[in-house]
Amino acid sequence: MKLKVVIHTAEEGGFWAEVPAIPGCATQGDTFEELLQNIYEAVDGCLSVDEADLELDSDAQIVEIAV
Repeated sequence: MKLKVVIHTAEEGGFWAEVPAIPGCATQGDTFEELLQNIYEAVDGCLSVDEADLELDSDAQIVEIAV
């Protein structure tokens, strides 16, 4: 999966980034390298789903896909 990330210079120093394709998915970092690492963690957190919290019909299935 490829995602576009918008990277901003933070007024207080460092950087912050947002992922427009995932509303509310944003992160920050003191250095560009830290920001890149945090982006991966933020996307993973924004896309993760706790299956125990899902309310499924008795005939529903959970599948995982890669895009």
